[in-house]
Amino acid sequence: MISIEKARTYYSGSDAAHDFDHVLRVLRLAERIGRAEGADLEVLRAAALLHDLGRAQELATGEDHALLSAAQARAILSAQPPDMVEAVASAIAAHRYRNNVKPQTLEARVLYDADKLDSIGAIGVARSYAIAGRLGQRLWTEVPTTTILDRGNLSPDHSPVLELAVKLAKVKDSLYTPTAQAMARERHDFTIAFFDRLGREVAGEL
Repeated sequence: MISIEKARTYYSGSDAAHDFDHVLRVLRLAERIGRAEGADLEVLRAAALLHDLGRAQELATGEDHALLSAAQARAILSAQPPDMVEAVASAIAAHRYRNNVKPQTLEARVLYDADKLDSIGAIGVARSYAIAGRLGQRLWTEVPTTTILDRGNLSPDHSPVLELAVKLAKVKDSLYTPTAQAMARERHDFTIAFFDRLGREVAGEL
């Protein structure tokens, strides 16, 4: 439906956490999960390759990049069969953790899971600090009250350890497919262990 080479041309100026390397990692995870779960791989590959098209616009305007990406995917794939295009677009629209669009199809659930797996584990920790560096966040901050965390605090005081409380520690339990859930266990454990170790070093315990 769309090649890797063609998809690559639509990504420019992306930050290190959401660049085309991220797209390719999500593609590999989506293919692995999709094969195990019996998903439509053609739809899934296109959705994975186009899922973050709207990232740059979100940074500029604050709009939801998942919805922006879905709209752009519809335009890019307009020559394809309408039902295939809509399957791709609906999967893209539902891949974001911080919105209210829930994945309704198997392909949407697989894309969500693949994208979320890339946010935890060693890659996830590295990405969280790449984002922190771009935004000028601190290496470590104390975790505030649950009330603040429930709002998804993205103030200037946000930090990777707050992102752990807001999102990263919850990713494992948000996944839909048995394949991704199994894959998430080790990544989740690494993420928790990393931040636990970091906190102990910050406190001078190690």
